[in-house]
Amino acid sequence: MARSMERLSAVALPKLGPGLYPDGGGLHLQVAKGGARTWVYRFMLHGRAREMGLGPLHIVSLSRAREKAREARSLRHQGIDPIEARKAKQAEDRLAAATAMTFKECAERYIEAHKAGWKNQKHTKQWPSTLETYVYQVFGSLSVQAIDTGLVMKVLEQEVGGATEDDPVSFWLVKPETASRVRGRIESIVDWATVRGYRKGENPARWRGHLDKLLPARGKVRKVEHHPALPYTDIGDFISALHGQQGVGARALEFLVLTATRTGEVIGARWKEFDLNKKVWTVPGDRMKAGKEHRVPLSGRALEIVETMNAERVNDHPFVFPGRRPGRPLSNMAMLKLLGRMGRGDLTPHGFRSTFRDWAAEMTLFPSEVVEMALAHTVGDKVEAAYRRGDLFAKRRELMEAWARYCQTEPGENIRYLAPGKAQAAAG
Repeated sequence: MARSMERLSAVALPKLGPGLYPDGGGLHLQVAKGGARTWVYRFMLHGRAREMGLGPLHIVSLSRAREKAREARSLRHQGIDPIEARKAKQAEDRLAAATAMTFKECAERYIEAHKAGWKNQKHTKQWPSTLETYVYQVFGSLSVQAIDTGLVMKVLEQEVGGATEDDPVSFWLVKPETASRVRGRIESIVDWATVRGYRKGENPARWRGHLDKLLPARGKVRKVEHHPALPYTDIGDFISALHGQQGVGARALEFLVLTATRTGEVIGARWKEFDLNKKVWTVPGDRMKAGKEHRVPLSGRALEIVETMNAERVNDHPFVFPGRRPGRPLSNMAMLKLLGRMGRGDLTPHGFRSTFRDWAAEMTLFPSEVVEMALAHTVGDKVEAAYRRGDLFAKRRELMEAWARYCQTEPGENIRYLAPGKAQAAAG
């Protein structure tokens, strides 16, 4: 005998007291003690009792509840769990609605969700900065679902500055460490979007088994990466030629050579970092590659450059080497362009650190740890680092004065040997 169907009456529903009232075919109206009325569909699937909510009475009418129950029964007879089918449909609807969720919006929400757990505040600045510089211009405004391997590769293979402005090189090749970090950040954001239901599919920024088939490993790129360096025996001639150049870029480049620092550290130098009386420049940790504060002793000539810039300072500009735009520092391309104008497009500013390192090794007896600290390199030996807590500042000041003297030699003159505390010079 067939089970009775459609037992309930729309007129009677508001009058029913607390309880469970069957309509037939698994559809029930559940009335709570507080008066709330809800439709439920009860069924058995694979020997397991299941209950599926169909919505409240004030939203879902009796006729609509019967229609929903028929749809659920149809799925059950096909061996499909209607509850799981509804979840899948809701996920698809969320994914479709997420077309307005752009990659940039996902990135911003990811950063906001994770920044509290980042111990190094440098990450909080680097994440949005690198994404803004390298990623958003390519696909920041696109739906996160639209991000594919081709777009990720477009980011990693975009052209960035090479040895000269007119010699662009792939981002992955010229800045492998930064490019690798950017790839990892894209991967994390896409994973976040996938877990949140904003996209489906494989992660196009995944390295192992995916991008590693398209790009050389970062380690292999770094083995061939080099910054063209000037032989230390030519530094006197170069500085002499540099003195013939005008502008902020020329002073910044000479200051970079004399302090053996990096481009970003020099162009980002602010007046508040300098103590001219003590002849010290203190670079904060968030602007150092190793993330640690670095004190730089200023030689006489380096101090002279800073004092000249201070005398010409306009409107309390915060940067020692100001750019053309108000309140902005010198462009990171300014020194490369200057080298090009000097006919030295074969060199890069970073290469002068190698020049300094070669000079210190070949022409002085300063201990290697003093030279490494002057270059702000991290001490590799943990035991040595633990015992040597100072920064060898006094010895580094002597080293930088010796380097400044060597840089200021006249063409043809050669300081053949320098050692801590003394200098031996002879005409070349």
